[in-house]
Amino acid sequence: MNDAEDFDAFVAIVDSRSISEAAREMGVPRATLSRQLARLEERLGVRLLHRGTRSLTPTQAGEALYPRARALLDGARATVTAVRRIDDVPRGLLRVTAPPLVSPMLGMLISAFIRDNPDVQVEFRTSTEHFDLAAEQIDIAIRAGVVRDPSLIVRRLFRSDMLAMAAPSYLQDRGHPADVTDLSRHLCLRTFDEASRPSKSWPLVNGGTVAVDGPFVTNDLMALRGAAADGLGIALLPRAVVAPELNSGQLVAVLEGVVGRDVSLSVAWLERKFVDPKVRAFVDLAVEWAAEGRWLLASDCGSD
Repeated sequence: MNDAEDFDAFVAIVDSRSISEAAREMGVPRATLSRQLARLEERLGVRLLHRGTRSLTPTQAGEALYPRARALLDGARATVTAVRRIDDVPRGLLRVTAPPLVSPMLGMLISAFIRDNPDVQVEFRTSTEHFDLAAEQIDIAIRAGVVRDPSLIVRRLFRSDMLAMAAPSYLQDRGHPADVTDLSRHLCLRTFDEASRPSKSWPLVNGGTVAVDGPFVTNDLMALRGAAADGLGIALLPRAVVAPELNSGQLVAVLEGVVGRDVSLSVAWLERKFVDPKVRAFVDLAVEWAAEGRWLLASDCGSD
């Protein structure tokens, strides 16, 4: 008698509320699940399911057994997963999230990672939102700025200074700001603050802030870069993001050394006793690329 198989059958039937549906999901004959359920009920000496005309529902005994059987199965699967990780070979599904800002460069990194680890499949999505990694079952997050979540392990990939910049056409029409007080008469393109409200100030290099206002607010740095390059106003952006535009003269820095601050890009993952080999391999590759300066080189070549 295989208790694990009988518990597995019972849990699957309860989840599906149908023996036929559970059999289809498990890829076994319906008769097999029926025998396993009957065998389990016979051994326990109780009926576990009410047989309705359209679906099956747990009896009082079934409701008592279900969470215990589920916990046993989950524990067994976790044990198998942990043992498989002992060989330290990256395998399975890796879920990664990042801000849209870094997605082209990260595509190059993921491509190299998959070539090096053919037993890993990667799901990658971009968002400006900071997801709860545990709740969303995300393995790795690439994040800009300070990562304050104490449940995460964080490795910084690179740091870049922020610059105020504008298109030559805008500066020709509006003039170059001579000092921070001049920003009050300029169109400043802004992001959102930590409370998700439109930012009303920019940081100063030597401390403090300066009030700013303007017609455009976005949490997408690529949209901000595009609006500045199109002459809409002055934007505060990481130097690494706009290196191609600065080098070509499409954007010009203003108040350099006066307005701005440093920002960083980091890789973060959940703190756990056993780090999954695929997570460790991805982090190692990302850190290796950072040490080689490849994140910044990608920006210089026109990637973000």
